Amino acid sequence: MLTSHSVHNFKVNDLFGKEVDLNIYKGKVLLIVNTASECGFTPQYEDLEALYQLYKDKNFVVLAFPSNDFGEQEPLNGKDIQSFCTAKFHTTFPIFDKIHVKGDNADPLYKFLSNKSQNGAVDIAPKWNFQKYLIDKDGQVIDYYLSTTSPTGSKIKNAIETLLKK
Repeated sequence: MLTSHSVHNFKVNDLFGKEVDLNIYKGKVLLIVNTASECGFTPQYEDLEALYQLYKDKNFVVLAFPSNDFGEQEPLNGKDIQSFCTAKFHTTFPIFDKIHVKGDNADPLYKFLSNKSQNGAVDIAPKWNFQKYLIDKDGQVIDYYLSTTSPTGSKIKNAIETLLKK
């Protein structure tokens, strides 16, 4: 069931401009991450891929949203982002179109993720690239993790495993 507090209510564009309804991820645990190709945290792409591979057959998906909001560390666009991620980090999880993730121009999805009055759980906009939001199978925001939190660390893995069992 879709609720007003669900990421499943949003539509976003993929790297090639095609609209994607996030309702297709209903029933899956999600880790939504704002990414950048020229950031000190960029090697987390490798850990995000490892996490995706570990749980993808158990209804888990990483959703990456490139952004140039922090230090202009995402100069690439579209297919160049895809090429960079697949060539350097062998990513296979979905990577969407470059968006704004903070401020007045933030994409509606990120306005939702960042505002407790909308998502019912957390009240924090991304502070830097590679901030992560954990979403349950119903599209509810459960928690967030700052950039310094490793995607393959026990904190995130334990939370994912708990949600996958529900």
